[in-house]
Amino acid sequence: MEFCLQIPTRQEAKMARLQFRDANEDDVPSEELPHLLLIHPPSSFTRLPSEICEKFRVLKAWESPLSLDQFLISHARSIQALLIRGFLMINTDILQQLPALKLIITISVGVNHIDMAECRRRGISVTNAGSVYSEDVADIAVGLYIDVLRKLSAADRYVRQGLWSSKGNYPFGSKLGGKRVGIVGLGSIGLEVAKRLEAFGCIISYNSRREKPTSSYPFYSIISELAANSDALIICCALTEQTHHMINKEVFASLGRDGVIVNVGRGAIIDEKELVKCLVSGKIRGAGFDVFENEPQVPEELFTLDNVVLSPHTAIFTPESLQSVKEVLIANVEAFFLNKPLVTPVMDE
Repeated sequence: MEFCLQIPTRQEAKMARLQFRDANEDDVPSEELPHLLLIHPPSSFTRLPSEICEKFRVLKAWESPLSLDQFLISHARSIQALLIRGFLMINTDILQQLPALKLIITISVGVNHIDMAECRRRGISVTNAGSVYSEDVADIAVGLYIDVLRKLSAADRYVRQGLWSSKGNYPFGSKLGGKRVGIVGLGSIGLEVAKRLEAFGCIISYNSRREKPTSSYPFYSIISELAANSDALIICCALTEQTHHMINKEVFASLGRDGVIVNVGRGAIIDEKELVKCLVSGKIRGAGFDVFENEPQVPEELFTLDNVVLSPHTAIFTPESLQSVKEVLIANVEAFFLNKPLVTPVMDE
């Protein structure tokens, strides 16, 4: 299954908002406004823009004294749109309680937390964040890779613990330029990673669902072959049934003792238990993680390893990403209620 992301320009998003305002009178009673469901309260990153609160009746399930099932039943016929905060699982049970639902909006890029098969069956449209996070995630991916090679975090701890004066110079790191980097998932994030690493003199190759005709990078259809011809793998693909534990024992063996793995995709793409064994035993040189298989739980064996860099799934958290995703959110909701094309639809090819 191939997902296609379409990203609006700022002008297109602005025009959608203007058209929506013209189509709605300021004195419309709240009961007649389109109903938008939120099941859980927004976080500081996903706080609702004022434009949404002004133009829609936002149904806040967490504020109701009713159970979630009772709340959904009481509003079942009026809820046409659902905004998902974080990675709330939207399964068949929830969808069946919302017979009027026509749109699901998630501010993530991945949609593995949504029952896409049921959405297709029901004709429910799904939108995501598109490529608004791509540059920020690519920055983190490259930063993690550099940190693992040059041992920046470990060297920082070495200095802070007073070991430089007592034990002498810290062990050598490794040069970035000339490294062969295999990118798993050459979508918008993978392309941004490739662009950055090329500037450092790295040699790029990739694996993806299918070969990209517009890419000049060498393509490997088999992950273990990509690993065997790479010094590092950077995981940028989506989590699907096909990619679950795709990075496994065979791939680690192909990558070898000098190999590095960086994951900014989803934790479960990697067989995490097997990777931990490889890192502890020295069968893999090092790893950088922004995502984990059972977040926020992280294998404790990783805490004492100086060849591992850990980040708590923060790649998208910048003020710039926050502003961009709000613009996309608003444009998608307003386009839907104006019967206009959605700006970041998730579609099957």
